[in-house]
Amino acid sequence: MDYIELDVWKYSRELVKKVYLLSDLFPKEELYALTNQVRRCSISIPSNIAEGLGRQSNKETIHFLYISRGSLFELETQLFLAFDLNYISKKQLDAILKQITTSKKLLNGFINYFKSKK
Repeated sequence: MDYIELDVWKYSRELVKKVYLLSDLFPKEELYALTNQVRRCSISIPSNIAEGLGRQSNKETIHFLYISRGSLFELETQLFLAFDLNYISKKQLDAILKQITTSKKLLNGFINYFKSKK
């Protein structure tokens, strides 16, 4: 299975791009704090999907897919914090949360697919 053809991976790459654009709005003093953290955990999502699919067993693949899922929840929390700190608007938060929810659904479906292959 080639991960670059998977919708879950493609969609998570789009999410990274949108997170980068959104985090450009954060104050410059956050560059090495929240901005960096938001970007790093968003990058973790497609990266762990790819790493998981490069593993030798379904068990290892599922493990990395769960890491990717955890990064989605971490990203969600950090974006709520960005909103709480008035770095992004409610409209911006809602738009990115909608994409995160879609990513969660795609990733959960992919995890369930690999669990069924055991």
